[in-house]
Amino acid sequence: MHPESAIIGRKKELLRLDNIVQSKKSEFLTVYGRRRVGKTFLIREYFDYRFDFQISGLANADTSQQLFNFDTALSKQSNLVYETSSGNWLIAFQRLMAHLENSPRAGKKVIFFDELPWFDTPGSDFMMGLEHFWNSWASNRKDVLLIVCGSAASWMINVLINNDGGLHNRITQKMKIEAFNLQEAEEMLMAQNSVLDRYQVVQLYMALGGIPYYLEAVQPNLSAAQNIQQLFFDSSGLLKNEFFNLYRSLFRKYEVYEKVVEALATKTEGLQRADIIKLSGVASGGTLSKVLADLEESGFIASYVSLDQKKQKTLYRLSDFYTAFYFRFLKNGQYQGENAWLNLIDNPVQRSWQGFAFEQICIDHISQIKKALGISGVQSNHASWKGRTEEKAAQVDLLIDRRDQVINLCECKFSLDTFAIDKEYAEKLRSKISTFKTVTKTRKAVFLTMITTYGLEKNKYATQLVQNEVTMDDLFV
Repeated sequence: MHPESAIIGRKKELLRLDNIVQSKKSEFLTVYGRRRVGKTFLIREYFDYRFDFQISGLANADTSQQLFNFDTALSKQSNLVYETSSGNWLIAFQRLMAHLENSPRAGKKVIFFDELPWFDTPGSDFMMGLEHFWNSWASNRKDVLLIVCGSAASWMINVLINNDGGLHNRITQKMKIEAFNLQEAEEMLMAQNSVLDRYQVVQLYMALGGIPYYLEAVQPNLSAAQNIQQLFFDSSGLLKNEFFNLYRSLFRKYEVYEKVVEALATKTEGLQRADIIKLSGVASGGTLSKVLADLEESGFIASYVSLDQKKQKTLYRLSDFYTAFYFRFLKNGQYQGENAWLNLIDNPVQRSWQGFAFEQICIDHISQIKKALGISGVQSNHASWKGRTEEKAAQVDLLIDRRDQVINLCECKFSLDTFAIDKEYAEKLRSKISTFKTVTKTRKAVFLTMITTYGLEKNKYATQLVQNEVTMDDLFV
Protein backbone atom coordinates (compact mmCIF):
# COMPACT_ATOMS: atom_id res chain seq x y z
CA MET A 1 0.00 0.00 0.00
CA HIS A 2 2.78 2.44 0.83
CA PRO A 3 6.25 3.15 -0.65
CA GLU A 4 8.01 2.73 2.70
CA SER A 5 11.30 4.21 1.48
CA ALA A 6 9.71 7.70 1.42
CA ILE A 7 8.38 7.44 4.98
CA ILE A 8 10.92 7.92 7.76
CA GLY A 9 10.01 6.61 11.20
CA ARG A 10 6.26 6.29 11.89
CA LYS A 11 6.49 2.51 12.32
CA LYS A 12 3.61 2.34 14.81
CA GLU A 13 1.45 4.57 12.63
CA LEU A 14 2.14 2.49 9.50
CA LEU A 15 1.15 -0.68 11.35
CA ARG A 16 -2.04 1.00 12.56
CA LEU A 17 -2.89 2.12 9.02
CA ASP A 18 -2.30 -1.44 7.74
CA ASN A 19 -4.78 -2.77 10.31
CA ILE A 20 -7.36 -0.06 9.57
CA VAL A 21 -7.23 -0.71 5.81
CA GLN A 22 -7.72 -4.44 6.41
CA SER A 23 -10.65 -3.86 8.78
CA LYS A 24 -13.89 -5.68 7.94
CA LYS A 25 -16.01 -2.61 8.72
CA SER A 26 -16.14 1.06 7.75
CA GLU A 27 -13.66 3.17 9.70
CA PHE A 28 -13.65 6.87 10.66
CA LEU A 29 -10.05 7.90 11.40
CA THR A 30 -9.09 11.29 12.83
CA VAL A 31 -5.45 12.32 12.48
CA TYR A 32 -4.23 15.31 14.45
CA GLY A 33 -1.03 16.89 15.70
CA ARG A 34 1.02 20.06 15.66
CA ARG A 35 1.30 22.13 12.49
CA ARG A 36 4.24 20.99 10.27
CA VAL A 37 4.55 17.61 11.99
CA GLY A 38 3.90 15.60 8.80
CA LYS A 39 0.27 14.44 9.12
CA THR A 40 -0.72 15.10 5.51
CA PHE A 41 2.58 13.71 4.19
CA LEU A 42 2.09 10.44 6.09
CA ILE A 43 -1.45 9.88 4.79
CA ARG A 44 -0.63 10.86 1.20
CA GLU A 45 2.54 8.75 1.07
CA TYR A 46 0.88 5.74 2.67
CA PHE A 47 -1.92 5.74 0.08
CA ASP A 48 0.52 6.66 -2.69
CA TYR A 49 -1.53 9.82 -3.37
CA ARG A 50 -4.48 7.70 -4.59
CA PHE A 51 -7.86 8.36 -3.00
CA ASP A 52 -11.46 7.87 -4.08
CA PHE A 53 -11.94 11.48 -3.02
CA GLN A 54 -9.62 14.00 -1.43
CA ILE A 55 -9.90 17.67 -0.56
CA SER A 56 -8.17 20.24 1.64
CA GLY A 57 -9.99 23.05 3.47
CA LEU A 58 -9.24 26.67 2.68
CA ALA A 59 -7.81 28.91 5.38
CA ASN A 60 -9.87 32.01 6.26
CA ALA A 61 -12.57 31.24 3.66
CA ASP A 62 -16.33 31.61 4.08
CA THR A 63 -18.95 28.89 3.53
CA SER A 64 -19.60 29.71 -0.14
CA GLN A 65 -15.86 29.60 -0.90
CA GLN A 66 -15.48 26.25 0.89
CA LEU A 67 -18.44 24.82 -1.07
CA PHE A 68 -16.98 26.13 -4.34
CA ASN A 69 -13.70 24.43 -3.39
CA PHE A 70 -15.63 21.18 -2.75
CA ASP A 71 -17.55 21.33 -6.05
CA THR A 72 -14.32 21.98 -7.97
CA ALA A 73 -12.56 19.03 -6.30
CA LEU A 74 -15.53 16.73 -6.93
CA SER A 75 -15.83 17.70 -10.61
CA LYS A 76 -12.14 16.84 -11.12
CA GLN A 77 -12.40 13.46 -9.37
CA SER A 78 -15.88 12.31 -10.45
CA ASN A 79 -17.59 11.33 -13.71
CA LEU A 80 -20.86 12.78 -12.45
CA VAL A 81 -21.83 16.21 -13.75
CA TYR A 82 -24.02 18.75 -11.95
CA GLU A 83 -25.42 21.89 -13.54
CA THR A 84 -25.89 23.75 -10.25
CA SER A 85 -23.45 24.34 -7.41
CA SER A 86 -23.93 22.74 -4.00
CA GLY A 87 -26.16 25.12 -2.09
CA ASN A 88 -25.23 23.66 1.31
CA TRP A 89 -23.20 20.87 2.88
CA LEU A 90 -26.08 18.38 2.93
CA ILE A 91 -26.27 18.60 -0.86
CA ALA A 92 -22.45 18.45 -1.14
CA PHE A 93 -22.26 15.24 0.91
CA GLN A 94 -25.15 13.68 -1.05
CA ARG A 95 -23.10 14.27 -4.21
CA LEU A 96 -20.05 12.71 -2.55
CA MET A 97 -22.12 9.59 -1.73
CA ALA A 98 -23.29 9.37 -5.35
CA HIS A 99 -19.69 9.68 -6.56
CA LEU A 100 -18.47 6.92 -4.24
CA GLU A 101 -21.35 4.60 -5.15
CA ASN A 102 -20.45 5.17 -8.79
CA SER A 103 -16.77 4.28 -8.20
CA PRO A 104 -15.76 1.00 -9.92
CA ARG A 105 -12.66 0.51 -7.74
CA ALA A 106 -12.62 -2.62 -5.56
CA GLY A 107 -11.65 -2.62 -1.91
CA LYS A 108 -11.98 0.17 0.64
CA LYS A 109 -13.27 3.52 -0.61
CA VAL A 110 -10.76 5.97 0.86
CA ILE A 111 -11.90 9.57 1.46
CA PHE A 112 -9.42 12.14 2.78
CA PHE A 113 -10.50 15.52 4.19
CA ASP A 114 -7.37 17.54 5.03
CA GLU A 115 -7.51 20.61 7.31
CA LEU A 116 -11.04 19.62 8.32
CA PRO A 117 -11.50 22.42 10.92
CA TRP A 118 -11.34 25.05 8.17
CA PHE A 119 -14.53 23.66 6.57
CA ASP A 120 -16.50 24.36 9.74
CA THR A 121 -17.12 28.04 9.07
CA PRO A 122 -19.41 30.08 11.38
CA GLY A 123 -23.09 29.43 10.67
CA SER A 124 -22.43 26.65 8.14
CA ASP A 125 -24.10 23.24 8.28
CA PHE A 126 -20.82 21.42 7.68
CA MET A 127 -20.96 19.29 10.83
CA MET A 128 -24.57 18.34 10.06
CA GLY A 129 -23.53 17.25 6.56
CA LEU A 130 -20.57 15.24 7.91
CA GLU A 131 -22.77 13.56 10.55
CA HIS A 132 -25.38 12.67 7.94
CA PHE A 133 -22.72 11.30 5.57
CA TRP A 134 -21.25 9.03 8.25
CA ASN A 135 -24.36 8.01 10.21
CA SER A 136 -26.81 7.45 7.36
CA TRP A 137 -24.45 6.10 4.69
CA ALA A 138 -20.82 5.24 5.47
CA SER A 139 -21.36 3.44 8.79
CA ASN A 140 -24.00 1.22 7.16
CA ARG A 141 -21.39 -0.16 4.76
CA LYS A 142 -18.24 -2.20 5.30
CA ASP A 143 -16.03 -0.62 2.65
CA VAL A 144 -15.56 3.05 3.63
CA LEU A 145 -12.44 4.58 5.17
CA LEU A 146 -13.01 8.24 6.03
CA ILE A 147 -9.80 9.99 7.07
CA VAL A 148 -10.00 13.51 8.48
CA CYS A 149 -6.92 15.50 9.34
CA GLY A 150 -6.32 18.80 11.09
CA SER A 151 -3.67 20.83 12.88
CA ALA A 152 -6.19 22.72 15.02
CA ALA A 153 -6.04 20.14 17.80
CA SER A 154 -8.50 22.13 19.90
CA TRP A 155 -11.19 21.78 17.21
CA MET A 156 -10.29 18.17 16.40
CA ILE A 157 -10.66 17.14 20.03
CA ASN A 158 -13.47 19.35 21.33
CA VAL A 159 -15.70 19.52 18.24
CA LEU A 160 -14.99 16.17 16.57
CA ILE A 161 -13.50 13.53 18.89
CA ASN A 162 -15.51 14.64 21.96
CA ASN A 163 -18.59 15.53 19.90
CA ASP A 164 -21.76 15.47 21.99
CA GLY A 165 -24.13 15.57 19.01
CA GLY A 166 -24.67 13.24 16.06
CA LEU A 167 -21.03 12.14 15.94
CA HIS A 168 -20.88 11.23 19.64
CA ASN A 169 -18.72 8.07 19.94
CA ARG A 170 -18.75 7.61 16.14
CA ILE A 171 -15.01 8.13 15.59
CA THR A 172 -13.64 4.59 15.29
CA GLN A 173 -9.89 5.41 15.23
CA LYS A 174 -7.77 8.37 16.29
CA MET A 175 -4.09 8.94 15.64
CA LYS A 176 -1.94 11.69 17.14
CA ILE A 177 1.16 12.38 15.07
CA GLU A 178 4.10 13.27 17.31
CA ALA A 179 7.35 15.05 16.50
CA PHE A 180 10.30 12.85 15.51
CA ASN A 181 12.59 11.63 18.26
CA LEU A 182 16.38 12.04 17.91
CA GLN A 183 16.84 8.75 16.07
CA GLU A 184 14.16 9.64 13.50
CA ALA A 185 15.52 13.18 13.11
CA GLU A 186 19.00 11.74 12.46
CA GLU A 187 17.52 9.29 9.94
CA MET A 188 15.79 12.15 8.11
CA LEU A 189 18.96 14.25 8.01
CA MET A 190 20.97 11.29 6.72
CA ALA A 191 18.39 10.78 3.97
CA GLN A 192 19.19 14.39 2.97
CA ASN A 193 22.91 13.49 2.74
CA SER A 194 23.79 15.27 5.97
CA VAL A 195 27.06 14.15 7.58
CA LEU A 196 26.59 16.02 10.86
CA ASP A 197 27.71 14.13 13.95
CA ARG A 198 25.30 13.50 16.82
CA TYR A 199 26.50 16.47 18.86
CA GLN A 200 25.46 18.75 15.99
CA VAL A 201 22.20 16.85 15.42
CA VAL A 202 21.36 17.50 19.09
CA GLN A 203 22.19 21.21 18.62
CA LEU A 204 19.82 21.38 15.65
CA TYR A 205 17.13 19.51 17.59
CA MET A 206 17.37 22.08 20.38
CA ALA A 207 16.17 24.79 17.98
CA LEU A 208 13.98 22.82 15.55
CA GLY A 209 12.69 19.95 17.66
CA GLY A 210 11.63 16.85 15.73
CA ILE A 211 9.45 18.74 13.25
CA PRO A 212 9.94 17.19 9.78
CA TYR A 213 9.13 20.41 7.88
CA TYR A 214 11.89 22.26 9.77
CA LEU A 215 14.40 19.41 9.48
CA GLU A 216 13.75 19.20 5.74
CA ALA A 217 15.14 22.74 5.40
CA VAL A 218 18.53 21.79 6.89
CA GLN A 219 21.34 22.23 4.36
CA PRO A 220 23.69 19.18 4.40
CA ASN A 221 26.76 21.28 3.52
CA LEU A 222 26.38 23.59 6.54
CA SER A 223 27.17 23.08 10.23
CA ALA A 224 24.42 23.11 12.86
CA ALA A 225 25.31 26.71 13.79
CA GLN A 226 25.31 27.83 10.15
CA ASN A 227 21.92 26.19 9.57
CA ILE A 228 20.42 27.90 12.63
CA GLN A 229 21.84 31.21 11.43
CA GLN A 230 20.35 30.73 7.97
CA LEU A 231 16.93 29.47 9.09
CA PHE A 232 16.27 31.94 11.93
CA PHE A 233 18.44 35.03 11.56
CA ASP A 234 19.05 35.67 7.86
CA SER A 235 16.58 38.19 6.41
CA SER A 236 14.88 35.55 4.26
CA GLY A 237 15.15 32.75 6.86
CA LEU A 238 12.41 30.13 6.52
CA LEU A 239 11.63 30.15 10.26
CA LYS A 240 12.22 33.83 11.00
CA ASN A 241 8.48 34.60 11.04
CA GLU A 242 7.12 31.10 11.65
CA PHE A 243 5.81 32.05 15.10
CA PHE A 244 3.24 34.45 13.63
CA ASN A 245 1.71 31.63 11.58
CA LEU A 246 2.02 28.89 14.17
CA TYR A 247 -0.58 29.72 16.83
CA ARG A 248 -2.83 31.84 14.59
CA SER A 249 -3.42 28.93 12.24
CA LEU A 250 -4.33 26.57 15.09
CA PHE A 251 -6.36 28.51 17.64
CA ARG A 252 -9.24 30.93 17.07
CA LYS A 253 -8.38 33.03 20.15
CA TYR A 254 -4.66 32.69 19.51
CA GLU A 255 -3.70 35.72 21.67
CA VAL A 256 -4.60 33.81 24.85
CA TYR A 257 -2.52 30.80 23.79
CA GLU A 258 0.45 33.03 22.94
CA LYS A 259 0.24 34.71 26.37
CA VAL A 260 0.40 31.32 28.11
CA VAL A 261 3.40 30.03 26.12
CA GLU A 262 5.15 33.39 26.62
CA ALA A 263 4.63 33.08 30.37
CA LEU A 264 6.04 29.53 30.30
CA ALA A 265 9.04 30.74 28.27
CA THR A 266 10.11 32.94 31.20
CA LYS A 267 10.73 29.92 33.42
CA THR A 268 12.48 27.10 31.63
CA GLU A 269 11.97 24.73 34.57
CA GLY A 270 8.20 25.19 34.27
CA LEU A 271 5.36 26.87 36.15
CA GLN A 272 2.50 25.77 38.34
CA ARG A 273 -1.01 26.89 37.42
CA ALA A 274 -1.09 29.79 39.92
CA ASP A 275 2.14 31.20 38.46
CA ILE A 276 0.79 30.93 34.89
CA ILE A 277 -2.27 33.00 35.92
CA LYS A 278 -0.02 35.63 37.53
CA LEU A 279 2.40 35.93 34.59
CA SER A 280 0.00 35.57 31.66
CA GLY A 281 -2.96 37.55 32.97
CA VAL A 282 -5.28 34.76 31.77
CA ALA A 283 -8.07 34.27 34.30
CA SER A 284 -8.34 30.98 36.15
CA GLY A 285 -11.22 28.62 35.44
CA GLY A 286 -12.50 26.98 32.30
CA THR A 287 -10.63 29.17 29.82
CA LEU A 288 -7.20 28.45 31.25
CA SER A 289 -7.97 24.73 31.67
CA LYS A 290 -9.03 24.54 28.00
CA VAL A 291 -5.98 26.51 26.80
CA LEU A 292 -3.58 24.30 28.76
CA ALA A 293 -5.30 21.12 27.52
CA ASP A 294 -5.26 22.34 23.91
CA LEU A 295 -1.59 23.36 24.06
CA GLU A 296 -0.62 20.01 25.57
CA GLU A 297 -2.64 18.01 23.05
CA SER A 298 -1.06 20.06 20.24
CA GLY A 299 2.44 19.24 21.50
CA PHE A 300 3.51 22.74 22.61
CA ILE A 301 3.59 22.19 26.35
CA ALA A 302 3.87 19.19 28.67
CA SER A 303 2.62 18.69 32.22
CA TYR A 304 4.49 16.82 34.91
CA VAL A 305 2.86 15.59 38.08
CA SER A 306 4.65 16.19 41.34
CA LEU A 307 6.18 13.29 43.21
CA ASP A 308 3.34 13.38 45.74
CA GLN A 309 0.75 13.32 42.91
CA LYS A 310 -0.90 16.54 44.16
CA LYS A 311 -2.73 18.14 41.24
CA GLN A 312 -2.15 21.75 42.32
CA LYS A 313 1.59 21.10 42.17
CA THR A 314 1.46 19.94 38.52
CA LEU A 315 4.24 21.65 36.61
CA TYR A 316 3.61 22.92 33.07
CA ARG A 317 6.66 23.25 30.90
CA LEU A 318 7.11 24.71 27.41
CA SER A 319 8.14 21.63 25.43
CA ASP A 320 8.07 22.96 21.86
CA PHE A 321 11.68 23.64 20.95
CA TYR A 322 10.89 26.16 18.21
CA THR A 323 8.65 28.27 20.51
CA ALA A 324 11.26 28.25 23.30
CA PHE A 325 13.96 29.31 20.82
CA TYR A 326 11.72 32.10 19.46
CA PHE A 327 11.15 33.68 22.87
CA ARG A 328 14.79 33.33 23.91
CA PHE A 329 16.46 34.69 20.77
CA LEU A 330 14.00 36.16 18.26
CA LYS A 331 11.05 37.93 19.88
CA ASN A 332 12.69 41.14 21.06
CA GLY A 333 14.98 41.45 18.02
CA GLN A 334 18.08 41.70 20.20
CA TYR A 335 20.04 39.24 18.08
CA GLN A 336 19.90 40.17 14.41
CA GLY A 337 22.09 40.36 11.37
CA GLU A 338 24.40 38.37 9.21
CA ASN A 339 26.34 36.52 11.91
CA ALA A 340 24.01 36.95 14.90
CA TRP A 341 23.96 33.28 15.89
CA LEU A 342 27.57 32.54 15.00
CA ASN A 343 28.67 35.43 17.25
CA LEU A 344 26.77 33.84 20.15
CA ILE A 345 28.83 30.62 20.06
CA ASP A 346 30.31 30.04 23.56
CA ASN A 347 28.37 33.03 24.89
CA PRO A 348 26.83 32.36 28.36
CA VAL A 349 23.36 33.15 26.93
CA GLN A 350 23.69 30.36 24.36
CA ARG A 351 25.26 27.93 26.85
CA SER A 352 22.43 28.51 29.33
CA TRP A 353 19.82 27.90 26.62
CA GLN A 354 21.60 24.70 25.54
CA GLY A 355 21.55 23.44 29.13
CA PHE A 356 17.78 23.83 29.45
CA ALA A 357 17.09 22.56 25.91
CA PHE A 358 19.16 19.43 26.63
CA GLU A 359 17.08 18.83 29.77
CA GLN A 360 13.92 18.98 27.64
CA ILE A 361 15.44 16.52 25.16
CA CYS A 362 16.14 14.13 28.06
CA ILE A 363 12.57 14.49 29.39
CA ASP A 364 11.23 13.75 25.89
CA HIS A 365 13.43 10.65 25.59
CA ILE A 366 12.52 9.00 28.87
CA SER A 367 11.91 5.60 27.26
CA GLN A 368 15.43 5.68 25.74
CA ILE A 369 16.89 6.60 29.15
CA LYS A 370 15.02 3.74 30.82
CA LYS A 371 16.33 1.37 28.15
CA ALA A 372 19.91 2.54 28.78
CA LEU A 373 19.40 1.98 32.50
CA GLY A 374 18.07 -1.53 31.83
CA ILE A 375 14.70 -0.74 33.44
CA SER A 376 12.40 -0.67 30.40
CA GLY A 377 10.17 -3.30 31.97
CA VAL A 378 9.92 -1.58 35.36
CA GLN A 379 6.78 0.46 35.87
CA SER A 380 7.66 4.07 36.69
CA ASN A 381 6.49 7.67 36.68
CA HIS A 382 8.70 10.55 35.73
CA ALA A 383 8.30 13.82 37.53
CA SER A 384 10.02 17.06 38.37
CA TRP A 385 10.51 18.22 41.94
CA LYS A 386 11.38 21.25 43.98
CA GLY A 387 11.41 21.63 47.72
CA ARG A 388 13.19 23.24 50.64
CA THR A 389 14.27 22.69 54.19
CA GLU A 390 14.74 25.65 56.56
CA GLU A 391 18.31 26.12 55.33
CA LYS A 392 18.35 24.84 51.73
CA ALA A 393 16.26 24.70 48.56
CA ALA A 394 16.68 22.21 45.73
CA GLN A 395 15.19 21.48 42.35
CA VAL A 396 15.31 18.32 40.25
CA ASP A 397 14.24 18.53 36.60
CA LEU A 398 13.85 14.81 36.04
CA LEU A 399 13.10 12.02 38.49
CA ILE A 400 12.26 8.47 37.55
CA ASP A 401 10.15 7.09 40.38
CA ARG A 402 10.24 3.29 40.04
CA ARG A 403 8.02 0.51 41.36
CA ASP A 404 11.12 -1.47 42.37
CA GLN A 405 11.80 0.96 45.24
CA VAL A 406 14.39 3.10 43.45
CA ILE A 407 14.29 6.76 42.40
CA ASN A 408 16.69 7.88 39.67
CA LEU A 409 17.57 11.50 40.34
CA CYS A 410 18.74 12.67 36.90
CA GLU A 411 21.19 15.48 36.20
CA CYS A 412 21.43 16.48 32.53
CA LYS A 413 24.65 18.13 31.32
CA PHE A 414 25.39 19.23 27.75
CA SER A 415 29.11 19.72 27.17
CA LEU A 416 31.59 19.61 24.31
CA ASP A 417 33.76 16.99 26.03
CA THR A 418 33.54 14.41 28.79
CA PHE A 419 31.94 16.08 31.81
CA ALA A 420 33.99 16.49 35.00
CA ILE A 421 32.37 16.73 38.43
CA ASP A 422 34.54 19.12 40.43
CA LYS A 423 34.57 19.72 44.19
CA GLU A 424 32.06 22.60 44.06
CA TYR A 425 29.54 20.72 41.87
CA ALA A 426 29.96 17.58 44.00
CA GLU A 427 28.92 19.62 47.06
CA LYS A 428 25.84 20.89 45.19
CA LEU A 429 24.88 17.33 44.23
CA ARG A 430 25.28 16.09 47.81
CA SER A 431 23.16 18.98 49.06
CA LYS A 432 20.48 18.33 46.43
CA ILE A 433 20.24 14.61 47.27
CA SER A 434 20.18 15.35 51.01
CA THR A 435 17.45 18.02 50.65
CA PHE A 436 15.40 15.71 48.45
CA LYS A 437 15.57 12.86 50.96
CA THR A 438 14.78 15.14 53.92
CA VAL A 439 11.78 16.85 52.34
CA THR A 440 10.22 13.80 50.65
CA LYS A 441 11.02 11.40 53.51
CA THR A 442 11.33 8.75 50.81
CA ARG A 443 12.28 5.24 51.85
CA LYS A 444 13.35 4.37 48.32
CA ALA A 445 16.99 4.17 47.28
CA VAL A 446 18.08 7.34 45.45
CA PHE A 447 20.43 6.74 42.51
CA LEU A 448 22.20 9.79 41.11
CA THR A 449 22.02 9.38 37.33
CA MET A 450 24.17 11.59 35.09
CA ILE A 451 22.99 12.13 31.51
CA THR A 452 25.79 13.72 29.51
CA THR A 453 26.89 14.11 25.91
CA TYR A 454 30.17 12.18 26.02
CA GLY A 455 30.17 10.54 29.44
CA LEU A 456 31.79 11.37 32.78
CA GLU A 457 35.43 11.92 33.54
CA LYS A 458 36.38 9.17 35.97
CA ASN A 459 37.48 11.07 39.06
CA LYS A 460 36.91 10.50 42.79
CA TYR A 461 33.70 12.60 42.87
CA ALA A 462 32.12 10.63 40.04
CA THR A 463 33.08 7.37 41.74
CA GLN A 464 31.66 8.45 45.12
CA LEU A 465 28.41 10.01 43.91
CA VAL A 466 27.17 8.56 40.62
CA GLN A 467 25.27 5.26 40.38
CA ASN A 468 24.27 5.41 36.69
CA GLU A 469 25.52 7.05 33.50
CA VAL A 470 23.60 7.71 30.27
CA THR A 471 25.25 9.32 27.25
CA MET A 472 24.01 11.20 24.20
CA ASP A 473 24.31 8.08 22.03
CA ASP A 474 21.83 6.28 24.31
CA LEU A 475 19.20 8.90 23.40
CA PHE A 476 19.43 7.92 19.70
CA VAL A 477 18.24 4.34 20.22
